[in-house]
Amino acid sequence: MDTSPADRGGDLHLDLSAGRARGLGLRAALEDALRGTVREGRLAPGTRLPPSRTLAGDLGVARNTVAEAYAQLTAEGWLTARQGSGTVVAERAVGEGVAAPALPQRTPAARYDFTPGRPDLSLFPRTAWLAAARRALTTAPNEALSYSDPRGRIELRRALADYLARVRGVRTDPERIVVCGGYTQGIGLLCRTLRERGAAAAAVEEYGLPHQQRLVEAGGLAAVALPLDAAGARTDLLAGLDVGAVTLTPAHQFPTGVALQPARRAAAVAWAREHGGLVIEDDYDGELRYDRQPVGALQALDPERVAYIGTASKSLAPGLRLGWLALPADLVEPVTRQKLLADGHSGAFEQLTLAEFITSGGLDRHVRRCRQHYRRRRDLLLARLAERAPAVRVTGLAAGLHAVLQLPPGGLSERELLQQAAWLGLAIHTTTGNRAPAAGPRPDGPPALVIGYGTPPDHSFPAAVEALCRLLTL
Repeated sequence: MDTSPADRGGDLHLDLSAGRARGLGLRAALEDALRGTVREGRLAPGTRLPPSRTLAGDLGVARNTVAEAYAQLTAEGWLTARQGSGTVVAERAVGEGVAAPALPQRTPAARYDFTPGRPDLSLFPRTAWLAAARRALTTAPNEALSYSDPRGRIELRRALADYLARVRGVRTDPERIVVCGGYTQGIGLLCRTLRERGAAAAAVEEYGLPHQQRLVEAGGLAAVALPLDAAGARTDLLAGLDVGAVTLTPAHQFPTGVALQPARRAAAVAWAREHGGLVIEDDYDGELRYDRQPVGALQALDPERVAYIGTASKSLAPGLRLGWLALPADLVEPVTRQKLLADGHSGAFEQLTLAEFITSGGLDRHVRRCRQHYRRRRDLLLARLAERAPAVRVTGLAAGLHAVLQLPPGGLSERELLQQAAWLGLAIHTTTGNRAPAAGPRPDGPPALVIGYGTPPDHSFPAAVEALCRLLTL
């Protein structure tokens, strides 16, 4: 059944044969079919049914038969009828014995959202993006509308190869780039490929993206925690772990904010060479560096042992669902095969638009604007914290969209802090909330907050910082 037209009072396809086969009359069979569609959830609450005349014509029955069936189901509470609104499915629970589908639970939106890892969506360059989309669509060949190379459109792969070499120091070419649906799909493709090749486990940073370990495990690999310190991930310990790969955020570790030091970078590459392993580099916000030139990609040290993952999620918007893999030569074919099995290929028009946006210089201009915008926010946050909460130590400031606030001892516990934040309308995260489950028990000590200063909208950012300062002085 297609319920979309029905939501607008359009077609509704009903099969009366089952009811008639049980000896029901025409009206009773119609009522039975309607009850079934509602009971089984095929017609959602609020769905508007077709006018009785329309449905009667579709079914080849008298209009009175439909009108009477509607009236009976309205009396039973399955439907409701409102003057001028037609007949709609009532707001009632799914019928007994049929479980409603489990949906992700959403927490109520906080007044001030400091969730890390999210850009200021008001910065999205709508006008420039629309202009690039028009140019890309105007010049796109007809074959762009067809099934495409699983690796992605060649226009985007060429643009990315040039851009990544210039901006991030990545050593690659268009034939070794695979366009994917963001980081989530990219890491999945790599893990499934490694599993297919015999790998059983991958190391993940002790602190990282909350879903990092789940993504690795969903790809068929066991996750093993790799400790961190002030120099970044302890890549010098990799030789003692039974893993076939390691995922790293070397330019700006999430959430601690440290850059992986040169000796640790060299150790990661040396481990991959000596043990036949793979380093997976998550360059999630490498372009957003404020106080000095961006730290170059680790991939440049050995393109045959490092798989590079980049996305448009931080520089443009997560909703674009565009990411890219720069792969070692021997992984191109198996990863491409995994991409083909996953979804065939990514959307052509988004790829063509991004290619045009890059080659026209639009992305460079946008990233420069973003750097200025986020640096102003960071500096305001620092100034207010220095004034209102001088005992709080702020780290991880050189790049990205978040800062780490190390709280002094003797204050609220982490649980109390989160409770008070909720009372103040603040959405905040802690470093222990970003600790990989594989890392074992959480360490003792004062809480540390991971504050995403990219998320609050401009008009409320000063008030959000003020609310945060109130929390820190409780």
